[in-house]
Amino acid sequence: MTNQHYGQFCGLARAAEIVGQRWTLLILRDLSVGSRRYSELVAGLPGIPTNTLATRLKELEDEGIVARTAPTGTERSVVYRLTSRGEELGPALDALSRWGAGGMREPRDGEIVTTSSITAALRVAAGDGVAPADWDTVYNVRVGEVEVHVVMRDGAITADPGFAEDADLEITAGPGIRDVLAGTLSAQDAVETGAVALDGDPALFERFADTLRVPYSVHLAETA
Repeated sequence: MTNQHYGQFCGLARAAEIVGQRWTLLILRDLSVGSRRYSELVAGLPGIPTNTLATRLKELEDEGIVARTAPTGTERSVVYRLTSRGEELGPALDALSRWGAGGMREPRDGEIVTTSSITAALRVAAGDGVAPADWDTVYNVRVGEVEVHVVMRDGAITADPGFAEDADLEITAGPGIRDVLAGTLSAQDAVETGAVALDGDPALFERFADTLRVPYSVHLAETA
């Protein structure tokens, strides 16, 4: 447990004591995408001091939110994962991500995207979208050097790191992809302005944009 205490017998105060420390939410975001080795966490969180990462992981372990798996067989590295209690934070992380995205415009100087940040953002959008049961479409999405894929199949939408083989459409995008998902930039305008480049059927991008449009679009339109 962190030594930051608010002195209140309150669930929100207790949650803030546990997850409100610097870097903790981003560590949880990365682990929500999938289990990670320590070195993978370092690589996915540029700028985090290694002693801070070690401290945060220890705190989260002590709270029963993160667990470590000891090396077995040829595996030589400890792997960190969310426990069932840690996975309960998923809706809260999604809600905070959605809320934060509602005030974002262009990236600030020095800001980057990571595989986990893009995957998590697409999972938030996927959680709000609905795919008909007869759809079977795979999208590869590249933002800078980050590659993820989205699958719309059997009424479900999933997003995971890495490119999928035999994708139906490849989308190469910059920061403008956020405006497409927010509904402030149409799929057609995104293509025409070069905000995205497509390799495949443009109609599938219309489907991608319509299905993954997230509910903070009204707020963005009001504040743009």
